[in-house]
Amino acid sequence: MLAWHLPDTEDNRTRFKINPASPSLPSPEGMEQIQKFTQWLISKRYSPGTIKTYTEALKSFLVFYREKSISEITNEDVIIYNNDYIIKNNLSASYQNQIVNAIKLFFKTVQERSIEIDKIHRPKRAKVLPNVLSKEEVKMILEVHANLKHKVMLSLIYSCGLRSSELLNLKPHHIDSNRNIVLIKNAKGQKDRIVPLSLKILKLLREYYKTCKPKIYLFEGQVEGKPYDARSLQLILKQALVKTGITKPVTLHWLRHSYATHLLESGTDLRYIQELLGHSSSKTTEIYTHVSTKSLQQIKSPFDDLLNNFLGLIDKSCKVAQNHPNLGIYAL
Repeated sequence: MLAWHLPDTEDNRTRFKINPASPSLPSPEGMEQIQKFTQWLISKRYSPGTIKTYTEALKSFLVFYREKSISEITNEDVIIYNNDYIIKNNLSASYQNQIVNAIKLFFKTVQERSIEIDKIHRPKRAKVLPNVLSKEEVKMILEVHANLKHKVMLSLIYSCGLRSSELLNLKPHHIDSNRNIVLIKNAKGQKDRIVPLSLKILKLLREYYKTCKPKIYLFEGQVEGKPYDARSLQLILKQALVKTGITKPVTLHWLRHSYATHLLESGTDLRYIQELLGHSSSKTTEIYTHVSTKSLQQIKSPFDDLLNNFLGLIDKSCKVAQNHPNLGIYAL
């Protein structure tokens, strides 16, 4: 392994933006507490993604207070960190919420004392609508791939409303062809659920299984017995977008959003959609009512009445023009 050594000079510190006054690691006490917090998260079976997010957020906070004993940290310190680090560096609102959640959980579990969360400044949660594709666009994406595995993977995400991680964790025995259902194991929040399986998808799955013969996971990558790579799955979608000419910044999660919205537009009860998506709260599912166009299409715009009157005036003007040849080119 190659390595370069540079003299510790002011010029090199400025050139390479090295600030010795800004350590990248917490104090030894902080490192020990982060380790304890990580172990607690693991023991409670938090997902790897949540563990990484929470520990990195806590690490950032404890680096900020590297010179202060953890036992001396108060609500006021969290507010100062929020103002002097998060807001000052223009970090995202989602990061701000993550650090508050991590701090709250850390002090409650590892430190066994409460941080008064109501006193900590939190940003308002942005009301972002889910991105939804039309049925025609979904059809184009699902049909464009000639590769059977690629076609089945994208089709299963849409037809069952799956998260990409849920698709990649599927095993052949999770497909129950007798009951026409798919069993989703250990989904988000460590919850199992079942979703209906389309007969057309079942036909595709049978064809795929006979052709590819997966061993352990339903969709395996280059290494036999290992799940398909998440980045490769994203690439499959990108290739489909290029082939179809769809220029929207579509992600795999758009297919899940589209599934939920299309169900709602076809008359499926919101409570069932909540169960199918695995949402803990109905409020999470209700957001799809804001992107469904079924009700919107029944609303008549007042502009339609204005336009009818406007078109009537144009027709009248045209008839007048036709009866007056002297108007020349204006005689429509």
